[in-house]
Amino acid sequence: MTITLTDPAALGFDAGRLDRIETLLHERYVSRGKLPCADVLVARDGQPVYRATMGHARADGTPAAPDTIYRIASMTKPLTSIAVMMLVEEGLIALEDPVTKVIPEFAGLGVYTGGGGEAPFMPPRAAHAMRLVDLLTHMSGLTYGIQNRTNVDAAYRKGRLDGHASLPGNDHFIAELAKLPLEFAPATGWNYSVSTDVLGVIVARLSGMSLGEFFQTRIFDPLGMSDTGFHCPPGKLHRLADAWTYIPGKAPELLDKAETSNLARAPRFESGGGGLLSTLADYHRFAAALANGGGIDGVRLVSPKTLALMASNFLPGGADLTQMSSSLFSEANNAGTGFGLGFGVTIDPARALVPGSVGEFFWGGIFSTAFFVDPVEKVHMVFMTQLYPSSAYPIRRQLKTLIYSALTDSRA
Repeated sequence: MTITLTDPAALGFDAGRLDRIETLLHERYVSRGKLPCADVLVARDGQPVYRATMGHARADGTPAAPDTIYRIASMTKPLTSIAVMMLVEEGLIALEDPVTKVIPEFAGLGVYTGGGGEAPFMPPRAAHAMRLVDLLTHMSGLTYGIQNRTNVDAAYRKGRLDGHASLPGNDHFIAELAKLPLEFAPATGWNYSVSTDVLGVIVARLSGMSLGEFFQTRIFDPLGMSDTGFHCPPGKLHRLADAWTYIPGKAPELLDKAETSNLARAPRFESGGGGLLSTLADYHRFAAALANGGGIDGVRLVSPKTLALMASNFLPGGADLTQMSSSLFSEANNAGTGFGLGFGVTIDPARALVPGSVGEFFWGGIFSTAFFVDPVEKVHMVFMTQLYPSSAYPIRRQLKTLIYSALTDSRA
């Protein structure tokens, strides 16, 4: 997909200030070997006004290109959440419905009371039913093994339940989850989790298609997202980037070599929480649809009112993630950030200490990719790279600062 840039001044941006983005990325990160590559796009009213692509996509020196394919990991979650809300709009399920309406295996779920590790789990404490909204908001009581906090996390790691591609399939994933206790009663806490993977199973069961088929027919094909999917076909493998891991005080180490990556094979389990590959151009199409109220170029994913609901803060009492999260995203830099139906949501830019708008929504992936949509200014950004983990550098906050510093025509 070819991206044509519009004159920044015509859409309220200072071109010289936008150029600071490339300076930051190149001088502070890519040229110093902190990031292998970087590809960033800024758009307003769905029209790209700035793009910078730099660095190498592979250890052999292959340069990052406009069509490089990246692991977007948790940037899969907004797509899965949109898919769920498409089905909500069709009346197939409602936010208040119990998850057991589609996942009857969860009927016996209860809250952790003890045990785990080498000992059996204690009988769980009964809890009220998990609802669809609890999955969308990560208030389900489920967890992620990567958090390394509790015996429940450890059981997830042992079962490879963090959306691993090698899982035998949807039914196995659900059956194994159903054997484990919840971290807390649904709707009483916030914990980043495999909730969105469960949502992917719900999409598959309600639609009668695999999650990948639903994505392809209902989102990717209509939007022209021709390079997004759960694996990299052989004919496109030359475009897949290597993935790297951050080593404190040293150069990044190669984590997943594209030429020999398992991503060349279709996964046994399609992870709605983190399994997709995509390009900057493809994700720009998705973000542009969101920035335009849920649809673009005659393609409508969800209605503007549905999207506005998704971008509302669902944390109790207007809390932010620093107050509600029991692990990941409890850090101070998430002050002023709430959570909606599949997105992080800016509820107070002053507390966030970064320019932005109330109601702005966003998310990122563990390989340091990121996107945001500002429905007030009609601005969106997509950023691609391949460095694990995303907490290595504050690059997302830096990019936001530079983007908003270049905005000369505010619509607020």
